[in-house]
Amino acid sequence: MTTKEKTLTEAEAKLVSPVEGHFSMVRNFYIADVITLMNGMCGVQSVLSSMRYLTSNNVNDLYAAMIFMPLGMLFDFMDGKVARWRNNSSLLGQELDSLADLISFGMAPTALAFAVGMRTCLDTVALTYFICCGIARLARYNATVALAPKDATGKVHHFEGTPIPTSLSLVALISYFVLNDLYLDNLPGQVIQVGSGWDLHPLVLAYVFSGTLMISKTLRIPKP
Repeated sequence: MTTKEKTLTEAEAKLVSPVEGHFSMVRNFYIADVITLMNGMCGVQSVLSSMRYLTSNNVNDLYAAMIFMPLGMLFDFMDGKVARWRNNSSLLGQELDSLADLISFGMAPTALAFAVGMRTCLDTVALTYFICCGIARLARYNATVALAPKDATGKVHHFEGTPIPTSLSLVALISYFVLNDLYLDNLPGQVIQVGSGWDLHPLVLAYVFSGTLMISKTLRIPKP
């Protein structure tokens, strides 16, 4: 048996086994993996709610988009607790967690920003930068987590760069603006011109700043 085969958990061994079955992958999910999928579901619902607002102009759709993100954060917190409690974390669960986080704390806040009025060409460039930073941040974590120092329960001591769920601070800021009718044409900072004919909402720079902190190599955040 090779070293790689020895490191596989029971669920992972079943996942790569040649035995076929329509729902074999789902049957191998741990409880923590199902909770992680709930995080991803919240992120998808948030994105769809922001998209729905673009056609309905119903502010309740914005409220729904904002509520789903902290709800996803709750599931993100729970899946790690459950995995350590049951001592059955897996590489599959790690990948699921990163993909769910990208949707709930990357795509969902970006869709919300677009929905509330950050829609110029330069705005979308800034928001794309934010998403790319989130992708890079999660990929770096997955590539280095095996070598990172851990405590007795297997929990990593610190993050390199801010974790992607910190984007909820941006959501909190936008929530305040929406509650006070400061969105669309009333966004704080309004629109400025950069160069000849290029419009930019200064508020979108908060996303640029957040993305830059995520990919920092020297910034270390203790993991709670």
